[in-house]
Amino acid sequence: MLQFLTKSDYLLRETLLGLKRGGWMNWAAISTVTVLLFLFGVSLQSSWQLESLLNQFGSQLEVSVYLETGVQADTLKPLIETMPEVSGLATTSKEQAWEALVKDMGVSDIRGATQQLNGNPLVDEVKVRARASEEVPVLAEKLAAMQGVDEVQYVDEAVQRIAQLNQGLNWVSFGVTAILTLTAIAVITTTIRLIVMARRREIEVMQLVGATTTWIYLPFILQGIAFGIAGAMISWSLIAGVQQFVSSLLAQQPEFIQFLRNGADLTRQQTLLLPLALLILGSTVGLMGSLFAVRRFALR
Repeated sequence: MLQFLTKSDYLLRETLLGLKRGGWMNWAAISTVTVLLFLFGVSLQSSWQLESLLNQFGSQLEVSVYLETGVQADTLKPLIETMPEVSGLATTSKEQAWEALVKDMGVSDIRGATQQLNGNPLVDEVKVRARASEEVPVLAEKLAAMQGVDEVQYVDEAVQRIAQLNQGLNWVSFGVTAILTLTAIAVITTTIRLIVMARRREIEVMQLVGATTTWIYLPFILQGIAFGIAGAMISWSLIAGVQQFVSSLLAQQPEFIQFLRNGADLTRQQTLLLPLALLILGSTVGLMGSLFAVRRFALR
């Protein structure tokens, strides 16, 4: 136990000493990692939010089924309920639809309006809700093929636009993340190399007294990991601040766009997964940068 504490104390002191000697290069490495992780975190969070918005919009999306004249909605209701894509439905008779239409037009004499048009011109309607947004087109085709159905209408363009936006965002974020990852690794590699060169004489003395390569260069590897952890913490703080600002901004908006606020809220699992992903990516980038830096010296 004492030996473990002694080694841990040595590694901690050497790591802090290396960070102290890094000077402004430390800030260059940490800021680069911060930018990388911030953009990665924002893109990942935006992808989750768009998926949530897509699912939320899809779950509320209804397929309007207009029946042929003389066909009642109650006759098709049992058949529609058995479809696996259906999560729920609501029927509206032509009498209910006509009464609501006449009231919206401001006509008080419903009977007189009906007589003028030689009867009720409307048909029964069934509003069917799909289980998922991607099942809406399939469900619409099945409903349109049913006997007694005259027309099927649904809003598919909005769902497709959100899905295309999410896919495009994923590709752009992947490209930007890849470029910034290489940049961050290069900056960390350069920073660690400068620190190693500044302590070259100390390293030579340690080699002469029999210190192993792993023991000599392990503090430098820990320095690279420290850059990644620091960048992850800063980027997570920035992302949390942006998230809080966006939520407060949406809270002040009218009710008809309040669904955006619900889509912007992350689940508990996503809230825990986001900082963990930042920490893992930051540590990995720092580790790779420091390994590339010490590998050149260790192979001599």
